[in-house]
Amino acid sequence: MKLTQAQLAKYMDHTMLKPEATAAMIDKTIEEARKYNTASVCINPYWVKRVHDGLEGTDVNTCTVIGFPLGATSTASKVFETKQAIADGADEIDMVINIGELKGGNDQAVEDDIRAVAEATHEKGKLLKVIIENCLLTDEEKTRASKLTVKGGADFVKTSTGFSTSGAKAEDVKLMREAVGPDFKIKAAGGIHSLQEAYDMIEAGANRLGVSASVKILEEAAQQD
Repeated sequence: MKLTQAQLAKYMDHTMLKPEATAAMIDKTIEEARKYNTASVCINPYWVKRVHDGLEGTDVNTCTVIGFPLGATSTASKVFETKQAIADGADEIDMVINIGELKGGNDQAVEDDIRAVAEATHEKGKLLKVIIENCLLTDEEKTRASKLTVKGGADFVKTSTGFSTSGAKAEDVKLMREAVGPDFKIKAAGGIHSLQEAYDMIEAGANRLGVSASVKILEEAAQQD
């Protein structure tokens, strides 16, 4: 597989979710996203307005995370957080499912949680990605979570927060692709550090990549252009 640097950049949510991220670190992330023209900048909700303003005049979206990283906040909290983030300028929402309810077999609670956030997101014409945190799930649970993401009305299913025991794996992306079919979108995130790893995820079926090592990977891609 070979993509140009510009093509690969549009797969990337350029990510800065570290809890210790300072304003200077956020501004550097914005500057890098503007330079490489990534798909989005993904940050914690506190920084949404700063990123939205910093990306003005580009087609780089502002992406934020909801119920992050554990997914164990109430649905009402997730909905409020989503509405506030969109009001601050978010174009894309990445929410974490209620992992405990999924593992406990309460699929309806998981679906309802997703649907509530999907409705709040789509009401404003924005995009919803749903993080299922694969490293905590069995293959059966990954399949079930992926299908519940579709049923709940989201736009993407996403592998990982990047803050648990491991991140994206190509075999999980393939499993998710089988679960959601050929047209539903998948985001692979967490632990993607090289050009080959990025290609592996795309070949497995990922439509978007959550990456903090975007600059390194895109510079690697430029050497192959």
